[in-house]
Amino acid sequence: MMQLEGTLDVVTACELAGVSRAGLYRQYAEHEPRQEETALRDAIQRIAVENRFYGYRRVAAELRQQGWVVNHKRVQRLMRDDNLLCIRKRPFVLTTDSRHPYGVFPNLTKDLPLTAINQLWVSDITYIRLREQFIYLAVVLDAFSRKVVGWALEKTLEAGLVVTALDRALADRAIAPGVIHHSDQGVQYASKEYVEKLLAHGFRISMSRRGSPWENARAEAFMKTLKSEEVHLRPYKDLDDARTSVGHFLEHVYNSRRLHSALGYMSPVAFENQPPATAAPNPERPL
Repeated sequence: MMQLEGTLDVVTACELAGVSRAGLYRQYAEHEPRQEETALRDAIQRIAVENRFYGYRRVAAELRQQGWVVNHKRVQRLMRDDNLLCIRKRPFVLTTDSRHPYGVFPNLTKDLPLTAINQLWVSDITYIRLREQFIYLAVVLDAFSRKVVGWALEKTLEAGLVVTALDRALADRAIAPGVIHHSDQGVQYASKEYVEKLLAHGFRISMSRRGSPWENARAEAFMKTLKSEEVHLRPYKDLDDARTSVGHFLEHVYNSRRLHSALGYMSPVAFENQPPATAAPNPERPL
């Protein structure tokens, strides 16, 4: 049911806005179902991540406790569409599908001492909710300075998303062969296109084990910061609006101004601009 704030009726509202009632109802019928489904999918994903052992029936029950009018069959369908039905062994599966025919690589980052920039790059993907759809952000971070060196925001999870983020990073940084590139085992990072680009630039490829998000902890920590300090505070109108706002946060807030305790309360840009002898992360704060 469509609701108007206060006592203003539909006829008066249409006259004030200069639109016909038929046009108003067409707009409502076209957009309201998509907005409702997007909001429901977002609620399901939050419940599934916070309660990774819940099946679709428990998720449906939790939704009803939150006030949603929804049956378990619809929840099952949406969880299947979003790859959430097998979440028990893989608690962070929202953007990762490691069930693919491509090869995977061992984790090269265990007990790796970080001593300089362009030694270890870490990559990850997250989703961002718009009113009627989800969009996806891929980032590449320099693990030593925590700086975002590449990113891309698109409507799909195809390999081109992570390739664009990597291309931005390569355009921004001059690197020598031997840099470790670490990610999860998602199909985007294991794809032929992405692996060939990494190898062509001399990267050593490293991947977390399946169901082990802590093995990419720096990227996971960054995504939590991004969500709490940018994404959850702003209702983006569309993809272009999200690109503008997220891009400003990454480049002009997070990289340039945000202070990190692990960097001696410096921003990533300031930390990288230090003389080499003084640029050392705090060993007590590995993230």
